[in-house]
Amino acid sequence: MQQSAYVSAWGVCLPNAPVDNVHIEDVLGQLRSQSSAVKRRVLMNNGITTRYYAIDPSNGSMTHTNAQMTAEAIRNLCRDSGFATADLQCLACGTASADQIIPSHAAMVHAELGCPPCEVISTSGVCCSGISALKYGFLNVASAACDNAIVTGSELASPFLRASHFEPQIRLNTRDLDDDPLLPFSNEFLRWMLSDGAGALLITSSPNNHAPSLHVDWIDLVSFANESDVCMYLGLQKNGDGTIKSYLTVRDEAELFRDGFLSVSQDVRVLNERLPALMRTAMNRIRHKRNLVSSDVDWILPHYSSQWFRQRLYDGLVELGFELPWERWFTNLSSKGNTGSAAIYIMLEELMSSGKTQTGERILCIVPESSRMLFGFAHFTIV
Repeated sequence: MQQSAYVSAWGVCLPNAPVDNVHIEDVLGQLRSQSSAVKRRVLMNNGITTRYYAIDPSNGSMTHTNAQMTAEAIRNLCRDSGFATADLQCLACGTASADQIIPSHAAMVHAELGCPPCEVISTSGVCCSGISALKYGFLNVASAACDNAIVTGSELASPFLRASHFEPQIRLNTRDLDDDPLLPFSNEFLRWMLSDGAGALLITSSPNNHAPSLHVDWIDLVSFANESDVCMYLGLQKNGDGTIKSYLTVRDEAELFRDGFLSVSQDVRVLNERLPALMRTAMNRIRHKRNLVSSDVDWILPHYSSQWFRQRLYDGLVELGFELPWERWFTNLSSKGNTGSAAIYIMLEELMSSGKTQTGERILCIVPESSRMLFGFAHFTIV
């Protein structure tokens, strides 16, 4: 049985006060190996001016877990929409930074909410884990398997970015007092890129009678892992020849820290060389599959990790004959930071709360995931 599905409410959680570029180290701590040149270069390219961390700057302690942030986004959704978690039938949660490996992230969010038994599922990955959760909830409602679903994307990146996290890695790679402490660029790059946040969407079989809703037209994901090197990673080591080694094979605990198995890493060369090209390939694939033309889209919501990719994405769409003027692009990367799987949720909430949209307009969300090149697309119509 096929029925319509709608995003009928939204909520976000951005922990604590926004942190500008000058005060990042006041929250994350100072690194002895910090390169001011790397910091300047990355912040200049990514265009982020403020972001949020679940850290108390007065003492460096964590103020939220990932599950707590996610539950807070859901509570904000319920407060604004009147939906009661007691009526929740399906909870789908995506994240790259769960508080633990087992139990699942969705189970921990369910426990935080304290609502009655319901279906739960966790989707893994990085940026596309949020859109994967969205697709699961959408299909559940559209197939009439349930009447409603709350789907989430959330990231708690800051524990991996604190100076204290990198201290063992730096110490084990500094042989004597005369050595300059050094943190690999693949780690330090992400220290200036990532931040915390959570978003939630309510999917129902009918639209909200009192506020705008989004008809879910379609959601697609496509992976190019079969032809891509690992690009963003945690829990493995990538060698110069592209081979990888899992943290599970490490027998010496010092090696886990020394070789960065427990630090989030980005192969910037693969990111720059492969992501824009594969983004065009993925978009072209979806364009043909969905018979999508630029006149079918009123708003593009692109998730990109850095403002540096903005023009490259635009140029790639123009090459495909899919040009949309800049005034129809919506992003809040500069003010909300790069929140990974939560970013598309946080963008949708801000756009739909901005008063800029009108009934009948169509929204295309584009979500690239660099980890091993996965791309997500979602198309909505405002009703």
